Amino acid sequence: MAKRIPFSSPPSLPSEARLMKKIFPWLILITFIIAFGVFLLIEIYRFPKSIDYSEPRADELSEEKTITLILVGDIMLNRGVEYMVERYGNVDFKFPFLKIVDYLKEADIVFGNLEGIISDKGIKVGSIYSFRANPEAIEGLKFAGFNVLSLANNHTLDYTRAALEDCLANLNNAGINYVGAGFNETEAFSPIIKEIKGIKIGFLAYTNLGPETWRAVRENSGIAWISEKDFERVKADIKLAKEKVDVLIVSLHTGEEYSNEPTLFQIEFSKTAIDAGADLVIGHHPHLIQRDEKYKNGWIFYSLGNFIFDQGFSSETMRGQILGVIIKDKKIKEIISREIEINEFFQPKILE
Repeated sequence: MAKRIPFSSPPSLPSEARLMKKIFPWLILITFIIAFGVFLLIEIYRFPKSIDYSEPRADELSEEKTITLILVGDIMLNRGVEYMVERYGNVDFKFPFLKIVDYLKEADIVFGNLEGIISDKGIKVGSIYSFRANPEAIEGLKFAGFNVLSLANNHTLDYTRAALEDCLANLNNAGINYVGAGFNETEAFSPIIKEIKGIKIGFLAYTNLGPETWRAVRENSGIAWISEKDFERVKADIKLAKEKVDVLIVSLHTGEEYSNEPTLFQIEFSKTAIDAGADLVIGHHPHLIQRDEKYKNGWIFYSLGNFIFDQGFSSETMRGQILGVIIKDKKIKEIISREIEINEFFQPKILE
């Protein structure tokens, strides 16, 4: 007779095992949530770095609003300088600038006084010290980065108005702005305005040297010739120009040659210009470096001396001053003065 074996229930699990069986799914869920949260945090941190923002950062905006000017003194590319270009420079007018071009090219604007016109027109009507440079000299100025030149000086009409007007046309064709001279009175006495990175820089230039007949009058070409009697006009010019620009620089060609001290005219003109709204006044003609000063809200450098010249008869005339002007947020923030030395080939270089 078959024997029935009763079915009995399995033995009970330990309490710890039962607990683990209950919480195991929850542990898996929590682990998944934590892993997913970590992933999200990593992506959130990484995401902004992957975006190419179209708007510049604050430091980039600050950099965009900073520009640099370099201002130099007298530039003469005739006589002994031209001889050195022909003898040692393979008739290439880049030669005078080779020792300093890298420094000049760091600037947004490079300004100097062009002592003598660039032309092959006209006839000599000036003294034995008359300057007229080969038209190829303009290539050297372009190479060095000059984009604004003053023509308000006592050599601009050494070869008549025909040569001056030819020089103005040559500069225009080369993309170099000029100031202090013009085809008519309005142009000669008007500012040149350069806008870079949203900052407007204005230049005016004057001289009281040379005969008064060289002055631009009405529709006749000439230079911005002035005397003490014209100070009211100068003040009006400066006030009007300042309304159009953020920074205004005024150039004055005057003083006594080879003098270490400015004349009364230099001092009175410069302070009048600052009072009228100029931010910086620079001078040239004495062929030596003269003192500078901070006056009210502006700066005055009475003479920057020579930049390129063939006056090898003294160490003083073979040195000059270069100004590096830092403009930030539409104001002059710093002026860095550096001395240059002109070598035996009449090439300027920074004096270390």
